[in-house]
Amino acid sequence: MKTEKKVTITLKSISRAGGLPDAVELITEGTLRPAEMSGQKGWEISYDDSSVTGFPGSVTTVSCFGETYASMRRDGNAESNLIMEHSKRHHCVYGTPYGSTTLGIYAKRIINRMTEEGGELYFKYTIDVNSALVSENEVYLDVKPL
Repeated sequence: MKTEKKVTITLKSISRAGGLPDAVELITEGTLRPAEMSGQKGWEISYDDSSVTGFPGSVTTVSCFGETYASMRRDGNAESNLIMEHSKRHHCVYGTPYGSTTLGIYAKRIINRMTEEGGELYFKYTIDVNSALVSENEVYLDVKPL
């Protein structure tokens, strides 16, 4: 496996909370590197957040291992760690500039087509608070070498 490489990341996030979908699209440079978790090989994709994502000064790292596990970790001004494991619910800390809260995250689907040359990653998950549905979310990442 090769080491870290610079990539262009196109990220599209869609959130549906009751009414119309809210979509955010970001094209940025970042890094792709091999990762390992409990003996399973996978990938980490990192990028600097900006005012577009609402978290300037933070770094987001998306990890993926097969089609059963993905996570989104944000380090910096508002730290978060959302864990998405297919067909399982996790209690995760979600940080904002105003404080942190605990959310329930349930992954409905994970598609992982990542290789050392980049690729695509998709995950669909729900967010709940105290078991009450807050939103349904989809994240698409398209990763290409620079």
